[in-house]
Amino acid sequence: MTEITCGVVDVHVVDPAAGFKVLMLRRAAGVRCTGAWEGVHGSIEPGESPEDAAAREFAEETGLPLLRLYSIGTNPFYVPSRRTVQVAVVFAALTDSRLSPRLAEEHDAFEWMGLAEALERATWPRTHQALRDVHHLLRTGDAGPAEDVLRVR
Repeated sequence: MTEITCGVVDVHVVDPAAGFKVLMLRRAAGVRCTGAWEGVHGSIEPGESPEDAAAREFAEETGLPLLRLYSIGTNPFYVPSRRTVQVAVVFAALTDSRLSPRLAEEHDAFEWMGLAEALERATWPRTHQALRDVHHLLRTGDAGPAEDVLRVR
């Protein structure tokens, strides 16, 4: 039987104040999915809430200041090696695109880019919809009438 687990977070790093810039990270050689372009992705540790995991992974993988954190949705995907359906909790982290991230060892390059280029560069199709959702919700710099339910930090 296939297990369904909620054990990871996807964090899309954006700067709406700079014309909606998106931070894309390239996976380094020797790690899973070498060469893939993506946002921040990582595991939820035992006893950790998804929003705490998102803030921690954002800090570990970028070193950038977290200005605000928003809950965006979820993304399910199948992991054949574990025979599980993993559900990623999706977040948007707002930061300053004038800054350069301090990359963790799993990434070897980064680029700040506009939404259209980020959609073109993103390896995973689920990233396309998540980035469109992030843009739709946060294009004005906050979540507008949904701010009270989507903003977690």
